[in-house]
Amino acid sequence: MTTTIDLTAAPAADLALADGTVVDDAIVGERGPWSGVVAAGDILTIVDLHGNQAVDTLFYGAADHAKRYSAQATIAAQGNIFLTTGTVIRDQESEPLMTIVADEVGNHDTVGGACSQESNTLRYGHHTRHQHACVENFLIEGSRHGLGKADLVGNVNFFMNVPVDPDGSLGIVDGLSAPGKRLALRAEVDTLVLISNCPQINNPCNGFDPTAVRVIVTRPVV
Repeated sequence: MTTTIDLTAAPAADLALADGTVVDDAIVGERGPWSGVVAAGDILTIVDLHGNQAVDTLFYGAADHAKRYSAQATIAAQGNIFLTTGTVIRDQESEPLMTIVADEVGNHDTVGGACSQESNTLRYGHHTRHQHACVENFLIEGSRHGLGKADLVGNVNFFMNVPVDPDGSLGIVDGLSAPGKRLALRAEVDTLVLISNCPQINNPCNGFDPTAVRVIVTRPVV
């Protein structure tokens, strides 16, 4: 008999990919946003509770929001467009914000961008104009920290599978993740993290069925 584990109810310390004291633990509902400051040295674990769920993510310096994630600096420094264990998330000056210290999937996107109501209309038709999207999530959650539309930059798409063909074309295809798959990021400086648990239902990034994820922050015991 197969036993199904309820990952939403499992102890946070058991799911975190790093030992330590749990300082934050939240279920991010399907289509919903989340934000939090991860203090330097703390570890953020993101759990794909049901599998195949894209988690759009932005990073800012907690004390200075002008310091923000740069896809260009991150890609140039590691010489790879895909993110996995060892990737350093860098700001526009190529200074480290966070480092991926553990990854059970092995491939995360940094070129696909965030869906918006405008891009949905362009890609999928005017009948999608009313649909909630990641840009709206970022604006709603970012407003709690004084961030506006001008502060949005290219984002990371954790758990999203965006292969690039030899001719440079790319597409969004079924994810490589599965229920319970996790990754963990260590904050190198106090970092504000914004998450949009992607609401997209028009392409396979969420298996056409957005589901909840879980975020856990742990602080190493010294």
